[in-house]
Amino acid sequence: MKLIIPVLLLLVILFFVGWLPKKKKKSIIPMPSHYRDLLNQQVPFYRRLDSGKQKEFEERMMLFLSSVRITGVKTTVEDLDKVLIAASALIPIFNFEGWEYVNLHEVLLYPDAFAEDFAQQGSQRHILGMVGSGALNHVMILSQSELRQAFINTSGKSNAAIHEFVHLVDKTDGSVDGVPGFIMDQKYIVPWLQLMHHEIQLIREEHSDINPYGATNEEEFFAVVSEYFFERPELLKEKHPALYDLLQHIFRQPASIKS
Repeated sequence: MKLIIPVLLLLVILFFVGWLPKKKKKSIIPMPSHYRDLLNQQVPFYRRLDSGKQKEFEERMMLFLSSVRITGVKTTVEDLDKVLIAASALIPIFNFEGWEYVNLHEVLLYPDAFAEDFAQQGSQRHILGMVGSGALNHVMILSQSELRQAFINTSGKSNAAIHEFVHLVDKTDGSVDGVPGFIMDQKYIVPWLQLMHHEIQLIREEHSDINPYGATNEEEFFAVVSEYFFERPELLKEKHPALYDLLQHIFRQPASIKS
């Protein structure tokens, strides 16, 4: 006991004078100047931000790119792809300070759509994005052509990359079920479930403009309407005001979002 006390005191002294090893800070890649041009040209969400928020977006984008590998599979990853993937990651969680995708280590970029067995040739290629599981846990796969087209088509309601990142947000509470418990205030859970089931039924009855894929199940509904919310917010507000209001609360978006 007499020996333990002096040792503890020594450790405390060493800690305060800075002699103990400290946790290594994450090395963040500096942002190339042309990335800002790409953001302004390609990402409406970024353009809507004021200068201070744009700076924050840029810093968090580079943190993401310093933390997550982006690997091309039979394609070359260009700077445009890096910017669009990082932007897609940030858009759903931008209003959650300090958020990092701890459940993602790598994004695999395929040139085009792929099959369920990841084949890049053949008639069964219909998948544009996927969050991996099993051996591919902590991996996301995206179609390069779809990634770029989603940002080119400003009148569309779909964005496969945002869709997959919303799945990761949903997954953070331990389950992918369409109820992102980690970010959702509990008071909105019941209203969200009720509205979600109502909207799914309308899709199945062909009385909705929401992508029919959203009626597959609750998790796909959440991802599909989140795409709609971030791609065409004013249209969603016009056609589905209750849905818009709840998504606004879930993602902590400002009161007014313009396309």
